[in-house]
Amino acid sequence: MSGPFLPVKNGSLTVFLCLKVIEFMSIIDYDKYETVIGLEVHAQLLTKTKLFCGDSASFGAEANTHISEITLAYPGTLPKLNRKAVELAIRMGFACHCEIERTNYFARKNYFYPDLPKGYQVSQHTTPICKGGFVPIKTTAGDKKVQLNRIHLEEDAGKSIHDIDDKFTCVDYNRAGVPLIEIVTEPDLSSAEEAFAYVTEIRKLVRHLDVCDGNMEEGSLRCDANISIRLKGEKTLGTKVEVKNLNSIRNVKKAIEFEVKRMIDLVEAGEKIIQQTRSFNADNDTTFALRTKEEANDYRYFPDPDLPPFIVTDEQLQKIMDAMPALPEQLIEKYRSAMQLSEYDARVISEDKGLIEYFGSLTIHTTHYKSAANWLLGPVKSWMNEMAKPISSFPVNPARLAAAIDMVENGKLSFSTATSALLSKMIEEPTKEPMELAIELNLLQDAGSDEVSKWVDEVLAKMPEKVAEYKKGKKGLIGLFMGEVKKVSKGKADPRITTELLNEKLNH
Repeated sequence: MSGPFLPVKNGSLTVFLCLKVIEFMSIIDYDKYETVIGLEVHAQLLTKTKLFCGDSASFGAEANTHISEITLAYPGTLPKLNRKAVELAIRMGFACHCEIERTNYFARKNYFYPDLPKGYQVSQHTTPICKGGFVPIKTTAGDKKVQLNRIHLEEDAGKSIHDIDDKFTCVDYNRAGVPLIEIVTEPDLSSAEEAFAYVTEIRKLVRHLDVCDGNMEEGSLRCDANISIRLKGEKTLGTKVEVKNLNSIRNVKKAIEFEVKRMIDLVEAGEKIIQQTRSFNADNDTTFALRTKEEANDYRYFPDPDLPPFIVTDEQLQKIMDAMPALPEQLIEKYRSAMQLSEYDARVISEDKGLIEYFGSLTIHTTHYKSAANWLLGPVKSWMNEMAKPISSFPVNPARLAAAIDMVENGKLSFSTATSALLSKMIEEPTKEPMELAIELNLLQDAGSDEVSKWVDEVLAKMPEKVAEYKKGKKGLIGLFMGEVKKVSKGKADPRITTELLNEKLNH
């Protein structure tokens, strides 16, 4: 018999017992555990050439066209350090409140993998260029400063490709030697939500600073998550598992959520957690084992004999510091205190470097800061979303948009007319001045109260039933009257004067 009934024979008697199906012998209390997470984010630096040679570091070229004898580590070749990469690493260190190491050297990290042409990776081991520091984040639990261990320089490996040939793995060495920084946190994160917020903040920072393009889909920003669990109140860290090469912020969150549950289920079942390197399957939001995790001594680090130590001077640090743009948190404070923007508006603008630059130019040409933010986050952002284009593609320059904003603030145009009829025409003909276009389209408001009064009287005269309803208490009809005046005046009635006249005529 199928189903939840089990036949039990007792002599000639068969007794059917109904069994309650239970997935677990006991309900797991996941809340009694706490999660400990450390993240390693690799950011490809925005340099034209590789870390130790002049080969191009650009993305998307035909396989194995950005390589030379130095990239491939031919005998007798010598590497030479990319100065720009060092400057970008220091720039990120300043933004993350790190201590900058003055005396630096590179080490060889030895391991064999097909996409590693040298048989080792050149990285910083004992002397990372940036030490300590923190990155502030915001979550539903509140504000937090995620503590960093280090930011160090290293070169990238190549790329193994498994789906071109049925019998062989193909290797593209274009990426080998491309400069990276690795941003390593302390085990200071305690949830997938915090990890999501942290990687979001890192991507915003590297883009804002022009350190990295932050494109996770192309692999220029990648994250490894080190995850462990322990009972709440314990001080000793549990066995950690590393999930490698997470290529989206969503995947970082999903991988951590899955892995935490998997590890708790193992412990509750009486099994041991094995220290492993795992990968994430984005098709079903699960992780799977790749290999048991190597320890640092397995890599046999030693100073690279072909690369001398490099010294960072106080003069170099001051020059980099002087070239630093204002950080997003500093801009938020400026927008809120000096420009009286809401925190929401300030944060949305500060999250996009293009919006920051456009808003900065906009506020050079108008002092109506709140209106400028409303235009930028309203009709301009709508255009960006509809066209799927960045603000850099918006055809109207900040000076002309500011002129349109000032026309609204000075009562020459209504906001709705300006953001619909005028703005669409400005987008079509971006070289013409807004006033010229407004005159061509006959959009300018007649600010004279006598003319507006005639339009108001005309509307009220043809809607006596609605006027009676309004006077009996249906005050919401004021919007209907406003709309009718706008139609009669063809958008030329000043909304402020219209409102005043309607209130005067309807309430007396």
